[in-house]
Amino acid sequence: MSRGGSAGFDRHITIFSPEGRLYQVEYAFKAINQAGITAVALKGQENAVVVTQKKVPDKLLDPNSITSLFRITHNIGCAIIGIVPDCQSQVQRARYEAAQFKYKYGYEIPIQVLTRRLADIAQVYTQNAEMRPLGTSMMLVSYEDGQPLLFKTDPAGYFCGYKACSVGVKSVEVSNFLEKKIKKKSNYDGNQTIQLAISALSTVLGIDFKPNEIQVGVADASGSFRILTEQEVEHHLTAIAEKD
Repeated sequence: MSRGGSAGFDRHITIFSPEGRLYQVEYAFKAINQAGITAVALKGQENAVVVTQKKVPDKLLDPNSITSLFRITHNIGCAIIGIVPDCQSQVQRARYEAAQFKYKYGYEIPIQVLTRRLADIAQVYTQNAEMRPLGTSMMLVSYEDGQPLLFKTDPAGYFCGYKACSVGVKSVEVSNFLEKKIKKKSNYDGNQTIQLAISALSTVLGIDFKPNEIQVGVADASGSFRILTEQEVEHHLTAIAEKD
């Protein structure tokens, strides 16, 4: 944003520009892409799936400590993309809110209630001058009441349920790819859902992934969210290659 174009309206989080824009919030959306990672989430008939790239920025780092997928409760998992410290903070807050809800009401927090709460917190960050918006976008998946569920939040405090969505550098291209696929067919079974999500990421980025270059999280009828092992991911990558 050029200094002339925004004319100083980007210096303060709570001041609208004459066009009705909050530049600091728009910058938070741009910050999501700083990690250079794209993630995709998809809801099928039997499960909800999140797939994200795994990039290890330094060879001295332990690859097992680098992740964009997190389990929040037994049955809710998420992929969160953006500034890494903000991501860690947001995940911790999500776990805290879920634990508080269970302590207070005696049952696991529904995914929609948790998503709404996280979106409300993000929205408060756009109102106060002593805070800054979090440069993160989170996709949450769960399996509740006999159906898979998928929600997404953003730095502005907006949240919504989706059939498929994407965040990160190539999110628009991935969303367009999935839109065409879901228009043709929407009743994907468990394995097809996982493989379509991986294919969407692979096709748009133009990369033939190795098992250690992506992470796949699945919420299904077992009632729990789990991250697939490299052997399971390799099985799906082989199935995709055989189709092609």
